[in-house]
Amino acid sequence: MKRLEFVGSSLEDLKEFPAEARRAAGFELGFVQRGLDPSDWKPMKEVGAGVREIRIRILGEWRVLYVAKFAEAIYVLHAFQKKTQKTKREDIELARTRYRQIEDRS
Repeated sequence: MKRLEFVGSSLEDLKEFPAEARRAAGFELGFVQRGLDPSDWKPMKEVGAGVREIRIRILGEWRVLYVAKFAEAIYVLHAFQKKTQKTKREDIELARTRYRQIEDRS
């Protein structure tokens, strides 16, 4: 099972989710750790190669962006509440910056 590594404030951000949404995110990340796909996801190519968005629809819209293509770990780049149909530019830019940090280390 691959380990999870939270980048930047992503763990603290995830802890701000309501308990039910946080629990769902944990289950979905557990699937990813075991090499499975989350139940509801989409690719986020605008962030970087291999980045996926887990979509959680419990008490609102919640998103967890992660990348699992690196051998050493699954990196959680960003966790946030989505309030509009389109993902905010700030959220994409933050995840993109964190993605670049991982690439520089690898």
